[in-house]
Amino acid sequence: MILSISRLIPTLSTCSSFFTRRRLAHFTFFKDQPDPSYGPTKEMNLCQTIQNTIDITLGNDHTAIVFGEDVAFGGVFRCTADLRQKYGADRVFNTPLCEQGIIGFGIGAAVAGTTAIAEIQFADYIFPAYDQIVNEAAKYRYRSQNLFNCGRLTIRAPWGAVGHGALYHSQSPEAQFMHTPGIKVVIPRSAIQAKGLLLSCIKDDNPCIFFEPKILYRSAKEDVPLKEYTIPLSKAEIISEGTDITLVSWGTQVHVLREVAQLAAKENISCEVIDLRTIVPWDVDTICQSVSKTGRLLISHEAPITGGVGAEIAATVSRECFLNLEAPVERICGYDIHPIPHVFEPFYFPSKWRCLDAIKRMMNF
Repeated sequence: MILSISRLIPTLSTCSSFFTRRRLAHFTFFKDQPDPSYGPTKEMNLCQTIQNTIDITLGNDHTAIVFGEDVAFGGVFRCTADLRQKYGADRVFNTPLCEQGIIGFGIGAAVAGTTAIAEIQFADYIFPAYDQIVNEAAKYRYRSQNLFNCGRLTIRAPWGAVGHGALYHSQSPEAQFMHTPGIKVVIPRSAIQAKGLLLSCIKDDNPCIFFEPKILYRSAKEDVPLKEYTIPLSKAEIISEGTDITLVSWGTQVHVLREVAQLAAKENISCEVIDLRTIVPWDVDTICQSVSKTGRLLISHEAPITGGVGAEIAATVSRECFLNLEAPVERICGYDIHPIPHVFEPFYFPSKWRCLDAIKRMMNF
């Protein structure tokens, strides 16, 4: 089919407008306020906060080491910038491009007594290390009858969609590790949260995977306390209280749900927004207590819906809160397709509009 020039020019203008709009983020970042008891703060984005957290760890713990692909010059996102110059090449160093080797080395280093902080350059590439994480790190303490453990191992990885990452730089693989006792999985929503949660992971007696929403690396700017502080693992946070419906998510999607709650409030629907924070082991009590009060639950995450973390939460809530539910549990997630199709990324995201439609369905059930 041949388009005339008069029809083609308006079409190009429309396409140009569309592609300009699609560069915008699919969420609005909501800043957290620092705890005044933590003292002085400094404005930092998520990337700078991660660097500050590792800096504190290296300064306070002489056994701490940081390693991974390209971390010596600061990493592809600059989360380890300047640390090699400050602490030396024997404590901040590059590894070969071999994720299985990175984690295998980290397990051995942790067993030998170091505080090992391993970086996997993208969460999408953690799968070559899956055997080391699941069959070695997670089981080390149990199979040795607690004679040995690698609890001082923390694995960091940039995580989630960023808007143009396509297949191999956009995945959210947290559900892949939810079926594995012996490890903890944590995902922060902001810079303030990231510092406290990462320090808790590093200090924890179990191996931890710390996924960092890379779309927030530069966009999430907050006044972050300079001193060392921790946030308890396996404890969800109620960000805003409500009475009609409970909204649960983690990482970037928390900000989508916070905006959804504002949209719902305009229609006199009161939403309780909860950040799960720790994916494994997750805070069953906080979620179930909230759902028992509101009678409705919506879970949203970027990863594909089938077999996702939301399915486990929905199953548990359906069992524990069955008599309190006013409507079926809703899950608004990524589609069951290869995440994330580059040109269709705006349509893949579990958008605020999809979430708002689900809330209306539950209210009208």
